[in-house]
Amino acid sequence: MLRFLRLGPLGAERPAVLDDEGVLHDLSGLTADLDGAFLAGGGLDAAARALGAGELPALDDPGDGSGLRLGAPIARPTAVICIGMNYAAHAAESGSDPPTRTVIFFKHPNTVVGPFDEVLVPPASTKTDWEVELAVIIGTRARYLASPADALAHVAGFAVSNDVSEREYQIEISGGQWSKGKSAETFNPLGPWLVPASELGDGSGLGLRSFVNGEPRQDSTTSDLIFDVAQIVYELSQYMVLEPGDLINTGTPQGVALSGRFPYLAPGDVMELEIDGLGRQRQVVGQGHP
Repeated sequence: MLRFLRLGPLGAERPAVLDDEGVLHDLSGLTADLDGAFLAGGGLDAAARALGAGELPALDDPGDGSGLRLGAPIARPTAVICIGMNYAAHAAESGSDPPTRTVIFFKHPNTVVGPFDEVLVPPASTKTDWEVELAVIIGTRARYLASPADALAHVAGFAVSNDVSEREYQIEISGGQWSKGKSAETFNPLGPWLVPASELGDGSGLGLRSFVNGEPRQDSTTSDLIFDVAQIVYELSQYMVLEPGDLINTGTPQGVALSGRFPYLAPGDVMELEIDGLGRQRQVVGQGHP
């Protein structure tokens, strides 16, 4: 299974790929970054061919966060589109009926950070929450698709996403929309890797879990999505043009602090999130400042 990642300081990441044997290879000879242009130009397939031909030099780094910093596995997306209440049990713990149509909201693209970067609680926040989600990365432009059957051809790959949320901002002072509670700095750790859709198919059947301070919080499977990946991409294409490199967060299962069963996050807490085949991420919670 090939895993695409970006290594280095914020704003100066280098593209790389982990091969099936866990050896890390430099992609700098093929592309300056893992971005929309790379994906739209067939970059994932080109990288696989170059790797098979022995044309990619090995890097002396395990690519697991213990060496160079791991950045988000795609460069800053032009859009971060999110699907709300997409697991029935999470809708119930939120006090809502399961939706009959996709619930769509947005995060600011500058929320996207690396999978091991610090997450900062806003200065006035008392209700910051975690949300493990399957992330979809768009590979080719999708607009007015004819059916869900056409959708997966536009998906480049998948990753682990943490849709960090401030629930007071999201719900109590929302003004009728959720993005106030979703767009604080560092509120979308992503990665560690992008795994091509050719390796994971339609994204169903993947276990996803979260932990806070080592204690289990969420434990579900992407087969429980109300709207699956193909349906999400199809529906979104009816309302907007999806561009290569765009990020879609597909929703979170039950087990968040909003349920009332767990305390909200505080500085010093440690979040860990994982999805089968997509790796594990870890963030320490810090305090944001003006």
